[in-house]
Amino acid sequence: MIFGRSERGKPPVEPVTLKILVAGGFGVGKTTLVGAVSEIRPLRTEELLTEAGRPVDDLSGVETKNTTTVAMDFGRITLREDLVLYLFGTPGQERFWFMWDELAEGALGAVVLADTRRLEDCFAAIDYFERRSIPFLVGVNCFEGAVRYPADDIRRALDLDPDVPLLMGDARDRESVKTILIGVVQHAMAQAARRREAVTT
Repeated sequence: MIFGRSERGKPPVEPVTLKILVAGGFGVGKTTLVGAVSEIRPLRTEELLTEAGRPVDDLSGVETKNTTTVAMDFGRITLREDLVLYLFGTPGQERFWFMWDELAEGALGAVVLADTRRLEDCFAAIDYFERRSIPFLVGVNCFEGAVRYPADDIRRALDLDPDVPLLMGDARDRESVKTILIGVVQHAMAQAARRREAVTT
């Protein structure tokens, strides 16, 4: 099989499309992650931060950030000829959380991006997916200059269930992001298989 095309003489394959959410706190790298891996020009709904938003937008740790997502980010990546992922980046600020339910509709799973400098910012996303039984993994975005902590220490700090994967990565790097997305798909498939097995036994 040739990547992105059918073999000669075979009809084109209708791909399975899967929806993945990318969530996490303000300034954690969601827009960057979607842009790093999307094979189309990503849809972005970023606006400049204003003085009016300063009382509610906590910039500690991300002082150089000057834009924010006000609706969503959208991108697409073809993992195989028959498997396409649609990526939806959620807005990180609390005042936009009302949009999450709409974005989560029909999602296979989610990536919760974490920044060790502001680890508490991803608690809300973890809680959201746990309450709705949406499979997720935590991707630690390893920012330059940030202290690197062992994965087990981060797991304990986030109080993650043992079956929730935690991966280190770089939201700017395409291969790193692909590894994280494949991890989400595998985790969601394994969880679905366990549920089917529980029903049949």
